[in-house]
Amino acid sequence: MLVFGGTGDLALHKLLPALYHLHREHRLPKTMRIIGISRKLLARQHYIALAERHCRAQIEKKDFDDNTWFSFSKRLDYLAIDAAQAADFNRLTEFLKHSPEHAYIHYLATAPHLFASIASNLAINGLAGPHTRIVVEKPIGHSLDSALSINAAIGTAFAEEQVFRIDHYLGKETVQNLMALRFANALFEPVWRSAHIDHIQISVNETIGVENRGAYYDAAGAMRDMLQNHLLQLLCLIAMEAPVRFDADSVRNEKVKVLQALKPICGLDVQDKTVRGQYTAGHVGGHNAPAYYFEKGVNSDSDTETFVAMEVEVDNWRWSGVPFYLRTGKRLAKKTSEIAIQFKPVPHSLFNDSQANLLLIRLQPEERISLELMAKVPGKGMHLEPVNLDINLAEFFQDSRRWKAYERLLLDVIENDSTLFMRRDEVEAAWRWVDPILKGWQQHYQRPRPYPAGSNGPEQAHSLLEKHNRAWLD
Repeated sequence: MLVFGGTGDLALHKLLPALYHLHREHRLPKTMRIIGISRKLLARQHYIALAERHCRAQIEKKDFDDNTWFSFSKRLDYLAIDAAQAADFNRLTEFLKHSPEHAYIHYLATAPHLFASIASNLAINGLAGPHTRIVVEKPIGHSLDSALSINAAIGTAFAEEQVFRIDHYLGKETVQNLMALRFANALFEPVWRSAHIDHIQISVNETIGVENRGAYYDAAGAMRDMLQNHLLQLLCLIAMEAPVRFDADSVRNEKVKVLQALKPICGLDVQDKTVRGQYTAGHVGGHNAPAYYFEKGVNSDSDTETFVAMEVEVDNWRWSGVPFYLRTGKRLAKKTSEIAIQFKPVPHSLFNDSQANLLLIRLQPEERISLELMAKVPGKGMHLEPVNLDINLAEFFQDSRRWKAYERLLLDVIENDSTLFMRRDEVEAAWRWVDPILKGWQQHYQRPRPYPAGSNGPEQAHSLLEKHNRAWLD
């Protein structure tokens, strides 16, 4: 495995700790090597020391063992090259002692503008053979045109079955449980449709700001950073039809159909269907938080959105008339990722205090699934209150270690299983829907609405639901 960007945050904080866990559990091939690649001039022993320092900080003490680290570190190596320089790839080939029989996994933990040139140079130097895989991180481009360009360049060097477009949300345990919940339980399938569901909310809220990603985030914003990938992937898993088989192409075929069925939001529709926000100074978790435009790396006059909410329609037979409300933002009151499926009330209510049922699927901070039902309060009379059928997945499976998303996804790459990765047409379909929204914001100059750090976002986001007598599940 060649990790381009091997000294970056992603490699040191996510990839190497995940690979350590896989090594610890004897999941890695015995002869597998892991080579960090970046421009920094480091000796191998210094790279191993850097990796150890970060892995010790990221991995729980009970799981970090000196002997295991020593055996894992024997897999590690390092090469200083500039991935933007074609000539440096000759040195890479010599370093690898390249043979046609070698199998390579090229992990591009770099800025997206390097994807195309790295893929091309790998192919030119004979490092894109049939046993090779290439992994690319989101965001794949910043628009439809740029995504098409990147995908075309990668597609020239690698066959589609060799390309793994990673979205770490798809590696989360609860996200995969969405498919188990839907397609392994006869209870839900008959009611998983417009006849029984009033609306669906998908929220990914963060309390943190942009941290050390100010320059990147100011060019991306919440739409490109989160909604175009993470939230649309969650929507696909909620709205997709049952695949014929649980294999890569069958699952991804159904996800693409959902993206193609999204009703366009363009022109003046962006004013009715979407809300942009940007946080101002406030208090989060008892601490003062600066306004977005005072964050490091952010332009002082930036109009980048740190919050986005929208009303989305899936224009097909199953979901006709059911709104999907998507929301994501930074510096909000509470860190949570959850999907709320609000069922319609019973056709004829016998009890004045009855409420419609709610299915809540929480991805973080804790992984749990709860179904809110109505039950009679003990005593005289028929007074009802909502009660929860609650499954805390971490407690229920407490004898099993909770795998991190990157552990599962890296193992899938090693085992050549692309089920949980995005296909080329899937990425392009998502951009094809998002692009008109971004253009609508520009054409109608919809500046971000201010909201104080530590709040639940701009007031206008609440009116998206209030006009239909609904409310966010805060």
